[in-house]
Amino acid sequence: MNPEIQVYNERHESSDQAICNVLANEIDCGLPKAESKIWHAHPVWFLDGNPIVGYSKQKRGIRLMFWSGADFAEAELDVVGSKFKDASIFYTDVTEIKKSALRRWLKKAVTIQWDYKNIVKRKGKLERIV
Repeated sequence: MNPEIQVYNERHESSDQAICNVLANEIDCGLPKAESKIWHAHPVWFLDGNPIVGYSKQKRGIRLMFWSGADFAEAELDVVGSKFKDASIFYTDVTEIKKSALRRWLKKAVTIQWDYKNIVKRKGKLERIV
């Protein structure tokens, strides 16, 4: 696990820390070619500079977010807006994490990507990475 992410995880109370550790380990295994770092104050994994998945502590729990998750066609992932293609799920207990679903989403995250890396250059317009 990236040492910065480990420090992030350790800042949380034990129940949230357990969730974060499982997520980080599963993401590291599911995205072995990804670069991980703290980005905008929370852990994010990137493929070729494009953000793929990350998590953060929010009021509702630990939010796992996939930047292109709206196109995964997964009922468990909530899609909030229409401008971006992100989708999320919240966890309040480590037992809620379904590893088989998480692994499936990580596989989709590699093949279904929108180009967030160049969103500023394109003035807010997202394009699908083929």
